[in-house]
Amino acid sequence: MELFVDSVDFAEIQAAVDLGFLEGITTTPTFMYRHGIKDINHAIVDLSGMARQVHVEALGEDCAAILQEAERLWSLPGLQKEPVFKIPVTNEGLKAGYRLRQQGHATNIHLIYTLNQVYMAAESGATYICPLVGRLHDQGHDSFALIEQAVKIIDRYHYPSKIMVSSVRHPEHVRLALLCGAHAVTMPWKVMRILVENALSGLGIEDFSLHTKLTTYTVEQFVGSRNPAVMEDVTVGEAAIEMTRSKLGAVSITDQTGRLVGILTDGDLRRAINREDLILTKVGQIMTRDPKCVPANCMLQDAVALIQQYKLDNLIVVNAQNHPIGMLDIQDLLNGGILS
Repeated sequence: MELFVDSVDFAEIQAAVDLGFLEGITTTPTFMYRHGIKDINHAIVDLSGMARQVHVEALGEDCAAILQEAERLWSLPGLQKEPVFKIPVTNEGLKAGYRLRQQGHATNIHLIYTLNQVYMAAESGATYICPLVGRLHDQGHDSFALIEQAVKIIDRYHYPSKIMVSSVRHPEHVRLALLCGAHAVTMPWKVMRILVENALSGLGIEDFSLHTKLTTYTVEQFVGSRNPAVMEDVTVGEAAIEMTRSKLGAVSITDQTGRLVGILTDGDLRRAINREDLILTKVGQIMTRDPKCVPANCMLQDAVALIQQYKLDNLIVVNAQNHPIGMLDIQDLLNGGILS
């Protein structure tokens, strides 16, 4: 089933074109008017370079006027490909559509609401026949019964026409178009972009992303640049400031050479809250010594297992010289979906 975007919003059209497999673009004067486009000819020329097909209106009060408008459109300066001419289903419109087909031009007979209209459009040799399912549904009709019947007569009598489902309002219309065997569908970008959405698919993607991170990321890749660290001879007040700046619940403690000797956590601070002059106390007096740590190249899944085993809130990451280079924080793991 050929895929078309029904729009004149160039940002939406570009998003649909970027998928790579879009067949074409359909437009209407209504879209142009609503979007505030004043130079319609320039818009058509621009659209002609964006997709394999562009369907545009060739309007006129009678056959001669429609043919004149079609000729004007295919003669627009700068046009990169001839448009498919959209023509309303009237006797004059079908007469013009037939003559255009005889001349080798492509047509889209639209505003179709009945099987008899489908038949007449097919007899005119229409390239596309375009029932409006949303509008039919609004009037209480079984719009997809018409689509199914239209496809059957196209196949039964071997007409070269394609049934294009239009006036698509939601993804269910697309599903029904597929089931009815429609040859093409045109829809707004707001519908097209959500066709791939599904709660179960989303959960599966989340699982795959999580397992990819666990099995391919090292802790160094995950922790980023936050590395709160102070020397053991600074005061608790200074260490608390560093902890607050980092927005983590701990700070690494090092000796004069930069080697890891301890960790000061918010839990350590709570346990020492009754000490006199706590702010002026040397951090080495209340820190937790010999904290758990992992090397920078440790796989993320191994670090997570260590956090779960020892019920840690923070795990220090060190380099080959045992210098702290980052900190794995449980809140980051929760926010990243690594832990739940």
